[in-house]
Amino acid sequence: MEYPIPPAAIAVFIGGYVEALGLFGITNAWPVYLACYLLFVGVHVWGVGEALRLMFVITGVAVVALVVFAVGMIPRFEVANLFDIAPTDAAGASTFLPYGYAGILGAFVFGIWFFLAVEGVPLAAEEAREPKRDMPRGIIAAMSVLLVTAALMLVLAPGGAGAAVLAGSGNPLPEALREAYGGDTVLADFVNYVGLAGLVASFFSIIFAYSRQLFALSRAGYLPRFLSVTGKRHTPYAALIVPGTIGFLLAATVANGDLLINIAVFGAAVSYVLMMVSHIVLRRREPDLPRPYRTPGGVVTTGIALVLAVCAVVATFFVDMTGAAITAAILLAFLAYFWFYSRHRLVANAPEEEFALIEEAESELK
Repeated sequence: MEYPIPPAAIAVFIGGYVEALGLFGITNAWPVYLACYLLFVGVHVWGVGEALRLMFVITGVAVVALVVFAVGMIPRFEVANLFDIAPTDAAGASTFLPYGYAGILGAFVFGIWFFLAVEGVPLAAEEAREPKRDMPRGIIAAMSVLLVTAALMLVLAPGGAGAAVLAGSGNPLPEALREAYGGDTVLADFVNYVGLAGLVASFFSIIFAYSRQLFALSRAGYLPRFLSVTGKRHTPYAALIVPGTIGFLLAATVANGDLLINIAVFGAAVSYVLMMVSHIVLRRREPDLPRPYRTPGGVVTTGIALVLAVCAVVATFFVDMTGAAITAAILLAFLAYFWFYSRHRLVANAPEEEFALIEEAESELK
């Protein structure tokens, strides 16, 4: 749920940017969704090397757009703009927290969106030359870049245009520039066009992540085995096309980016809870387990993350009770599938298990 749903939300946002630009006279964005899925899923089906190279270039272009946006908004920044939403009558409401304490939980969902799927970096382990070295470096570098760029966007966009103006925006960066500079400008158009690269980069990378995750789960027997079928170019085309089709249908029928974000964050938050619990359990049960990378702070860090992840799960119900409940029901259906069917058909000799056995045997020989 965390990986196949975000591309649908991103496709909705790409459609919003295209409509805002008035490109091709589009007033209904579903052809944009279809084009995104056909093009980017198609590139991934063609080959992982081509996909990763293109993804790297698109990401570089997106970073340029963020830097240009930041430089353009700094002169227009005013602290007062951050607090121009009128306080409501909610508990704890103030100028600083206009929606009160409940607003903090509501903001969790959209705050996580800044970082959603960054933990998908290790899903590229099979493409890495030295996973033990490269994966920690990759995810720490990715988190660092996201931390800086997210903080800049979070502060400068509303600080230049006003928080109230951007509250319901579907394309906040160019809209912030237009508001800050009093209308259309070359800078706003540049960020609007080039900023699309940021959405495309996210779309592109999450497609890669969901295909590898579904491929691995299918190969080990947790999901239907046809999802781990690969083509002549050694790409898991079924694990790319099936969730891609589902994502397109969701984007075209739901067409609500906020709702799709909430669904994706529910899946992400549940996975974060499970990861934190797993880490704590492993540190206690397997203290001598080889760990090429050790979490700074150990279980204390993980415990804090666990509390925040639980808050994030609760937050999804504050944002959209119906959407979160439906997503929880889908999760229960997958659990039932595992309990009654797939756990009895797991592949004991999946490559992951074979690699572990080979490594153990080699260490004994040494």
